[in-house]
Amino acid sequence: MGFPSLSATRDAIADAMRAKADLPAGRVWLLAMLGGAYIALAGFASTVASCNLLAAPETYGLGRCVAGLLFPVGLIMVVVGGGELFTGNCLMPDAVHRGLVTRGELLRNWLLVYAGNFAGALVVSGMLHVSGSFSSGGGTVAAAVIRTASAKAGLGCLEAFTLGIFCNWLVCLAIWLAARAENAAQKAFVLFFPVWIFVASGYEHSVANMYYLSAGLLAAADPVALAASGLPRGVEAALAFPALAGNLFFVTLGNVAGGAIFVSGAYALACGASRREKDRG
Repeated sequence: MGFPSLSATRDAIADAMRAKADLPAGRVWLLAMLGGAYIALAGFASTVASCNLLAAPETYGLGRCVAGLLFPVGLIMVVVGGGELFTGNCLMPDAVHRGLVTRGELLRNWLLVYAGNFAGALVVSGMLHVSGSFSSGGGTVAAAVIRTASAKAGLGCLEAFTLGIFCNWLVCLAIWLAARAENAAQKAFVLFFPVWIFVASGYEHSVANMYYLSAGLLAAADPVALAASGLPRGVEAALAFPALAGNLFFVTLGNVAGGAIFVSGAYALACGASRREKDRG
């Protein structure tokens, strides 16, 4: 069976964004918390699987590849299982352009989902910390968590913004591909590869960073883990709230641009006015 047309895919995504905008606030919040939690759980598993490989320069590329094998499960759980994710909802501006969603509805959805994602990610990072999971592997996991957070916190504004564009270009492309799939198995398959590319390449995902940065801050509270990270003294100060907020601000802007311009906007230009828009016009 052939793929739906690009215009039909665009219509399907716009309708999905309209449905998201109609959800009650309480339901949006709960689904967004689940979305943030799923991404955090995948992020932790990704770190556990790749921490030793990433620690050595000669196996760094393999480590990125291994990390990318597990992280896509987070987006699969969100899309197939059900959840709200800010980065995916960056496809909503096309629905606004087409008059299906108002600017106020878009802003409401983005704020609720972003806050819910943050809450879900914080809950998971806190639970992992309390459970002692960061201390597994003789402290190698905690050291990797701290190094990851430190690297993200140390990104410059333009770096964070550009890496955010690349990331959500691929994430929203994955969602676009899933919209063209016929069933859950096909959706999971096509979601996997673009996300694998973004993780292996080291791009920046705002929701993932909500987990990584908060986890790094918690892990750095352990002097043993901090020493095992090999980072200089005082690095924990660089993981405080200002660094977290700065990274998230520029990565989030990049994510918005990546989804709204490079996927939603690009395909809108490629499709031109749909039959639905022509009929309305």
